[in-house]
Amino acid sequence: MENRLELQNRIRMWRAEKRMSQGELAELVNVSRQTISSIENLQFCPSAKLALLICVALDKKFEEVFYFE
Repeated sequence: MENRLELQNRIRMWRAEKRMSQGELAELVNVSRQTISSIENLQFCPSAKLALLICVALDKKFEEVFYFE
C-alpha cells in the first residue's frame, strides 16, 4: 500500500486573519479569484513560484501556509 503525501494549505485561515478576500489576494499575486479558490479547495496545486507569492502576500513563512498530510 502506497502512502501519498498531499499538499494542504491554510490560505483561507490566513486570509481571514488579514480580512482579505480571495479577489484581493488574487490581485496581489496576479491570478484570478477562481485560481485562489481552487487552491484553497485543493482542486489545484500551485507552482512553487505562485506558492511563494501567496506566502509573501500573506506575510507568512511557507511552512505556515503549506504543509503535507
